[in-house]
Amino acid sequence: MPNDRLRDALLRNGLTPVQLAAAMGVDPKTVERWITKGRTPYQRHRHAIAAMVRETENYLWPDAVAPERVAEVAQSEVIQVYPHRYSIPSDVWTRLFDQATEQIEILIYSGMFLTDNPALIKLMRKKAEAGVKIRILVGDPASREVAKRSAEEGLDKATLPAKARNALVFYKPLDGLQNVEIRIHGTILYNSLYRFDEDMLVNTHVYGFGAAVAPVLHLRRLSAGDLFETYSESYENVWNAAKPPKW
Repeated sequence: MPNDRLRDALLRNGLTPVQLAAAMGVDPKTVERWITKGRTPYQRHRHAIAAMVRETENYLWPDAVAPERVAEVAQSEVIQVYPHRYSIPSDVWTRLFDQATEQIEILIYSGMFLTDNPALIKLMRKKAEAGVKIRILVGDPASREVAKRSAEEGLDKATLPAKARNALVFYKPLDGLQNVEIRIHGTILYNSLYRFDEDMLVNTHVYGFGAAVAPVLHLRRLSAGDLFETYSESYENVWNAAKPPKW
């Protein structure tokens, strides 16, 4: 069957099959077979193509990498495990925000620890002006799931919805800026996600505790990996189900 993921990746990066063939040193007909017939390139070509289109090898060819190899790579994708979000050094957040050159993605209910930094809006505005694509998903204050999570953390049901409203007020100055999109969601938040290009902080959620005391995984995307990609696809699923806020 056709490899639509490869086709779409080429289109997103402005590449034609002829250009890819020239870069890989193969016949254009070979590239056409990779796309239209779903043929799997040699490993050396898979690595090079994945780097060119900025996707993982496992995403482009899910069946090409052996399961045991995917499991091995997943271990290398984990850069650091923090027992609690509050144990992440502040310079890690600063470095990740500062070094992002392509995309910043945030998935939260309220993420009030971010809004405690008054310089964050100025930084995000600067990043957007430099061409960084920023997408922010905040919990829908009117959703049942946000109120439920508030109760699960031992708070009044109105507490977390209020925090979500405050977060939206905080991010409102970014609304309408080029390269910035903000949406609200009412999904169950299994994890809060913070992506900075090829790095991601995954704040797991634990029943009965606030996100600040839950563990965090620092992941770095690898071509043959699957762990980073799983969370990235999860973000897309929430984004597609979300809606613009009514300011």
